[in-house]
Order: sequence, then structure tokens, then C-alpha cells
Amino acid sequence: MIQLTRLNRVPLILNSDLIEHIEVTPDTVITLASGQKYMVQESADEVVSRIVNFRRSIYNPNLDRLVHKDGMRSDG
Repeated sequence: MIQLTRLNRVPLILNSDLIEHIEVTPDTVITLASGQKYMVQESADEVVSRIVNFRRSIYNPNLDRLVHKDGMRSDG
């Protein structure tokens, strides 16, 4: 789940697994697999970043600890 902000400044918690696509028209419009559409204040890049960070926290919460600044992986 990711937190976004509707255009009227009301917070929206969205299940990112249900996102079908994101459009910029110039507002950011998120369409779910059900066809439901949400217009949000965040840019498409910000929405994608929040999805990536959420999934990283679920699937590999220790990633930041395992990867050095130079991109090399630590074995311990």
C-alpha cells in the first residue's frame, strides 16, 4: 500500500498491486485493474518511486544494509 494525495488534498492509501497504468494529462491519473481512476497530486515518477520503495520494504527489507554506496554487495 502506498500513500498518495488526491487533488483536493485528501490522503489516499492505494493498493499498488492493483494499478494498471499511470497517465500524466497534465495531472497524474492512476487507473486500477477494475477501471477505477484516481487523480493525485504526486507526479508519475513519485508514484513509481513510492511503489518501488514499498515493494523493496516488503521483499527485501535489508537491501540498504547489504549494498554499499559504490554499488558493491556485502556478504555479511
